[in-house]
Amino acid sequence: MKKYMVILPISSMTVFVALPKGADAQVIVGSVISSTVGRVIRAIDLEVQRLQNQTIWLQNAQKALENQLSQLKLSEISDWSQKQKDLFGSYYQELWDIKTAITYYSRITELTQKQVALVNAYNQAWNLIKNDKHFTADELTYMGKVYSGILQASVNDLDQIMAVIHANKTQMPDAKRLEIVNKTADHMDANYNDLQQFTTQNELLSLQRAHDENEVLTLKQYYGID
Repeated sequence: MKKYMVILPISSMTVFVALPKGADAQVIVGSVISSTVGRVIRAIDLEVQRLQNQTIWLQNAQKALENQLSQLKLSEISDWSQKQKDLFGSYYQELWDIKTAITYYSRITELTQKQVALVNAYNQAWNLIKNDKHFTADELTYMGKVYSGILQASVNDLDQIMAVIHANKTQMPDAKRLEIVNKTADHMDANYNDLQQFTTQNELLSLQRAHDENEVLTLKQYYGID
């Protein structure tokens, strides 16, 4: 299991949270990150919708121009200037750029949904573990720190996503965007697997401390273990 530390940076802003002592601090951390993930998803959805609307407009403009050109021969248009040719060509370039952007934003939307799954898995696991009488206060404090570290890593992933969203084409070429997106996706999967593995270890530890078979069955039902 990796070692984690607790900091909450979001893009160029750092979130400072006054945490109480003990296990309840993790509830606040989870709430802050859940809210942050939700805001990022809503911002991405709005941007995707804007790009889709712009794409429809460009597609319609492209069809109109192509229809006009199909009825004329460029060589017969005496006032057809290079500027007009460049303008026509720019439609294709802009359309291509927006389609590329939509691809990135759609991919990023998928990644933020992964973050939602991670936060939901954390909330479910922590709400059960913190009320399990088989763990000491010190053990819960340690578990809370590990969970918080995994959540912090997920916030760092959101930072990478925001970097892709806010960087324009001159600041970040498509190849670099794709590299960041792929690395972030791999890191998200690793974080989620770490969380699931740590939760499973904690559940097994609780089962090992059960006093009899009836208590084992009760714990399995409590944690939803088949």
